[in-house]
Parts: sequence; structure tokens; C-alpha cells
Amino acid sequence: MNTQTGNLQEYSQEELAAQPIGAWTGLAYRGVVGAIRAQLAVENLTQPHWWTLNHASGAPGKWTRATLTTRLTPYDDQATDFDEVYDDLTTRGWLTEDATGAMTLTEEGEAALLRARERNLQVHHATHEGISTADFVTTINVLRRMVANLGGNGNLPDDGK
Repeated sequence: MNTQTGNLQEYSQEELAAQPIGAWTGLAYRGVVGAIRAQLAVENLTQPHWWTLNHASGAPGKWTRATLTTRLTPYDDQATDFDEVYDDLTTRGWLTEDATGAMTLTEEGEAALLRARERNLQVHHATHEGISTADFVTTINVLRRMVANLGGNGNLPDDGK
């Protein structure tokens, strides 16, 4: 993955404090999610494919179409038809559903998950370049507080397992 880190110009605290957080979080979101989606596309996957593979692997036999769709819909910004995603993964032979509808990844699905995970790690490393763990943690905590201040849930998502 090619990254252009360049040198960032320095600004005063007053200049930085006056910046519109919505604009900066929007730019960050589009950059990070765009990079993730581009890497997943190399494997012919979308983010909802990735989410499904990840959840089905992390809790085999726990998720049904209905429960996983309920879990994933709040994170979806593309009006995804999740049944199409589940059907696609089943057709590929990566996902199976038992008589109760519980989903489990196949060996091929686990291999695809590992390839996708490796691609996502490339984005993760590029995103974190030049940022200390302490600064990253502070950023996450600041964003969590902003979400909570605006009436949202600032807690970390339940891992669903």
C-alpha cells in the first residue's frame, strides 16, 4: 500500500482548537473507509462481506441472518441488502447455514477472512503511521466523549461473541 505521509505544517493551539471537527472527522472517515473498501475490493469483498466473515468466525453457530443483520445495520452506510451478502458468501462456499439458520464459516471462508484481515492490517498500519499509541487512545477517547455529548453511545461496541 502506498502512503504519502509528508511533513505536517505546525499550527498554534488556538488555530487547531478553532477547526471544525465535523470536517476533519469526515475527511478521516472517507480516507480510512475508502482505503479499507479498496483493499477488500481486491478480494471481491465489500465491508458487509468482511463484517459477516468476521462475526461468523468469531462466534460460529451464533449468528442467523436476522440477528447478524440487526447487529450490522447500524454500521452500514450503503443501504446494504444483507441477504444478498449472505447468499453471495454461501454461493462462494465460504459460509454455511444449519437447519436453524446459524451461520458458520467454511475452511475457504476462514482463508478468505485471513486474506481480508491482512489487507485491513495494511490500512491499519498506514493509518497509524507517525501516531503514538497514547495519541491514538486519546483520539478515540475524545471521539467517544463527543459521541456521548451528542446523545450517542460512546461505549466500545460489544464484540458480539
